Amino acid sequence: MSAEIICVGTELLLGDILNGNAQYIAKELAKLGIPHYYQTVVGDNIERLYKAIEIACSRAKILIFTGGLGPTPDDLTCEAIANYFNSPLIERPEIIEDITQKYAVRHRVMTPSNRKQALIPQGADILPNPTGTAPGIIWQPQPDLIILTFPGVPSEMHRMWEETAVSYLKSQGWGQDVIYSRMLKFWGIAESALAEKVSSYLNLPNPTVAPYASKGEVKLRVSAKAVSESAAAELIVPVEQQIKDIAGLDYYGANNDTLASVVGDLLRQTGETVSVAESCTGGYLGQMLTENSGSSDYFWGGVISYDNSVKVGMLGVNPNDLDKHGAVSSIVAEQMAIGVKTRLGTTWGISITGIAGPTGGSETKPVGLVYIGLAAANGNVYSFENQFGAMRGRSLIRHFSACTALDILRRKLIKNKQRCPGL
Repeated sequence: MSAEIICVGTELLLGDILNGNAQYIAKELAKLGIPHYYQTVVGDNIERLYKAIEIACSRAKILIFTGGLGPTPDDLTCEAIANYFNSPLIERPEIIEDITQKYAVRHRVMTPSNRKQALIPQGADILPNPTGTAPGIIWQPQPDLIILTFPGVPSEMHRMWEETAVSYLKSQGWGQDVIYSRMLKFWGIAESALAEKVSSYLNLPNPTVAPYASKGEVKLRVSAKAVSESAAAELIVPVEQQIKDIAGLDYYGANNDTLASVVGDLLRQTGETVSVAESCTGGYLGQMLTENSGSSDYFWGGVISYDNSVKVGMLGVNPNDLDKHGAVSSIVAEQMAIGVKTRLGTTWGISITGIAGPTGGSETKPVGLVYIGLAAANGNVYSFENQFGAMRGRSLIRHFSACTALDILRRKLIKNKQRCPGL
């Protein structure tokens, strides 16, 4: 038996509003251990609402609606639900009283249109809305079906869920187990390659393992179902460790970790510092590093050397090498890294120089070609050639460049910590 989320509102279909309500409810259902396999978004149209209800009833035992509970003519959720189950809408005086009092507190008078919000299907219970004027309903129109409705305003919906819906669902025998997940994160490996490495884990019954990929990052969601979150977490521990052992340095963190936060933690542990010299990323790498509170402990600053004169004057890049090899080259990347490390006095220096496009590429140096330089703590300097591909577009090329630079430093820091030679 499962739940289905039905979000009502033409504004969702048009993309005017991000559908955060579905995400919130999905996470809450997981906490209760209630499976849900479908989410539906439907516009403010009575016939399409009937169809959405019909389909949902065929595959779920809990229907959770958000939106469409307002006072305007296009708010049709309660009307559609009542009509579908051949139940009359009944005006509930206690709802009228609640709305009137809320208006009075604001020194306003309830409008006639608000009476619509007091109409709920006969036999349904009121799901109180402590802050807004639109109550929800809790209704069992059939013995094996539960319907819950919530307004589309997220703050109202969250409170109604937490204060009423959770306890109700538990009282009906739902929520006896919980689903707990860990999101493992990887960089420097393709989704297909990682999936092959961990293929034996992808068909486990409990915990389950599922791969995702987005903007160069690969994720494995490891989810377990148990009587408590701690029990579920215990089921995940051995599987997570085995996957980390298989992935090696391609694994970088979990849940809220980012490449920048992991690099920051590694630098903080050793008391080391880093500075950056950026050309095509225009400060993006520095921005990522400073997104973490306390990053001034290890990040001292950077130079955005977009023009060659800045590379020469600020970073000490040899103008002859610029003329001979061009700004997008390994030798310039190395000199940029050395220059920023020296001038800012940090332990490490990272540089990025490349062609983000869409213009500026050539046959020998196409759009997407990026060199990353690393001036190491021991005085060694390295450069890394990357071809991120013109088809990714300017924004993604910049993103890949900054993330790859962080990943290069991360791997070097870990190997230093493990006292492993080389990079």
